[in-house]
Amino acid sequence: MPLDTSTYSLARLRLDGRRAHELRRLSASLHTQAAADGSAYFEQGNTKVICTVAGPSESKRRGGANSSEQNQDATVEVEVNFAGFSGTDRRKRARGDKRTAELAHTISSAFTSTLLLHLYPHSTITLTLHVLSQSGSLLATCLNASTLALIDAGIPMLAPLAAVTVATTAAYADNEEEADVLLDVNEQEEVELPFLTIAGTGEGEGVRVLVLESRVQMGRLEGMIAVGLEGARRVRGVLDGIVREHGERVLEGKVG
Repeated sequence: MPLDTSTYSLARLRLDGRRAHELRRLSASLHTQAAADGSAYFEQGNTKVICTVAGPSESKRRGGANSSEQNQDATVEVEVNFAGFSGTDRRKRARGDKRTAELAHTISSAFTSTLLLHLYPHSTITLTLHVLSQSGSLLATCLNASTLALIDAGIPMLAPLAAVTVATTAAYADNEEEADVLLDVNEQEEVELPFLTIAGTGEGEGVRVLVLESRVQMGRLEGMIAVGLEGARRVRGVLDGIVREHGERVLEGKVG
């Protein structure tokens, strides 16, 4: 069913009741899987992801002297699994699914440039993501869940990544000044509107991840990036609060 934006200009509300720059409810838990080196459960609206971290462990890759010299830093491997009930289509994705491979590659590239991999030479860090529910902003949710799981694993990074997905309204195709940027889009909005996913550290260090999967007019791109970075800064604040609360509970448990 097409997304009805006919009343958007009057109510200034989206179909789920949020305003344009309003985030969905974010919640998370750390150290949810005792057998993993690090783990986190993250909810961004109705999109729900579990991430586990294994490693750093000795790399299983073998090669000659030249190969070992060129790959002294640790590598980040990512596996993404979709529960059969995670989406409305109720189908199981194959391991070689192109979309799944692209998602895993993007997450791996993001953390390869963020983690201090030189501290773990000839090692492998494996991220395994289990998607339990899909309701928009899947890449952003996976990146946020991965950040929390890596923090739980104690793997050092330049700064925690925080991600968000933004879209631009299609109702004002001929009027650039009145086009709005929507923050933290849901599944319905992703189907109908051009969107991008952006990740940063929230500390003015620029963009770490920028994935644009649909056509966007150049006049709107700058505004989308600006709103996305501000949204990522707000998400980073939420992630920091979650980590602090978890740390306080751990300390209370040890003292008690």
